[in-house]
Amino acid sequence: MAFNPLNWLLGLFSLDIAIDLGTANTLVHVRGKGIVVNEPSWVSIDRRLKQPIAIGLEAKEMAGRTPANVIAMRPLRDGVISDFDIAQEMLSYFIGKVHEQSIVPLPSPRVIVGIPAGVTEVEKRAVYDATMVAGARQAFLIEEPVAAALGAGLPIGEIRGSMVVDIGGGTTEVAVLSSHGVVVSRSLRVAGDEMDQDIVQYLRNKYNLLIGENIAEQVKWTLGSAYPLQTEKTMEVRGRNLVTGLPETVEVSSVEIREALAPSVKVIVDTVRDALEEVPPEIVADLMDIGICLTGGGSLLQGLADRFSDELRLRTWVTEDPLTCVVRGAAMIFEDFDNFSRYLVGLERGSTRHESK
Repeated sequence: MAFNPLNWLLGLFSLDIAIDLGTANTLVHVRGKGIVVNEPSWVSIDRRLKQPIAIGLEAKEMAGRTPANVIAMRPLRDGVISDFDIAQEMLSYFIGKVHEQSIVPLPSPRVIVGIPAGVTEVEKRAVYDATMVAGARQAFLIEEPVAAALGAGLPIGEIRGSMVVDIGGGTTEVAVLSSHGVVVSRSLRVAGDEMDQDIVQYLRNKYNLLIGENIAEQVKWTLGSAYPLQTEKTMEVRGRNLVTGLPETVEVSSVEIREALAPSVKVIVDTVRDALEEVPPEIVADLMDIGICLTGGGSLLQGLADRFSDELRLRTWVTEDPLTCVVRGAAMIFEDFDNFSRYLVGLERGSTRHESK
């Protein structure tokens, strides 16, 4: 890698930032400081001016409560950018928040962003370009399952194989890794968002009750499960009756929500099973010792690890702090850039692997 004096000088004073640009949440990690931003990936826009009014938590709280001239939206869908300009505004805001914490002005940062493993070259380029426009000096990309495996402490640099299943908001990333590389991978656009929609549709069909995404998410975390619970639970859910048009409250059980989530959970389990069928026997033997590591917010669904263990006959465990695995793994690249840069993803025209010194 060629020595660049300017980048070396800037690197003495600028920040190294890792970003998990998730469909549901965006996390920002600053080298030497840890995670400094953890906010929903939401932006509220003035329809007439086409300008952001709120970004992050405030924007998410506005969802479903905005006046006619304001729209609350997420600029990412299924793990990829769906609105470039709004995504760039969101990235600029989060990078700006990091710089605001500094006492003195700093040069533009180096930034690593996690991307789903199954994205196209166009989608990669969109993330790279948005990051550069948002104020990065250099932008690098890393596949989310690789970053998640690094963050979870899996031995991906060893010959023995390991497996990670990262369940986020927009995508589920499955990867079997060995000797610094990916042996088998799957990227599935069924994850937390799809589960929320399952709940919305279930309550609509069974109770004629219309609820919003935020309420569906609350129901998922309170009652949702992938495996029978020792003690089943109930909660009251408020919404609008589609027949009368009036407000209504219904009592819903965890058994019902498990039924609602069953299709999405089955698709995820079947995808992991499909990936395992391609794994060489030697690595299967390794996985019988190491097991399957679950990361991402979706891994916190009650009983999901038990469901995996039961159906796939492999010990399955949820890593410590699964929500931050991707951003912590991406941040590890900066700790030993020369050796870890092998995990970065290049672009067809040009590469993300710019000079680092």
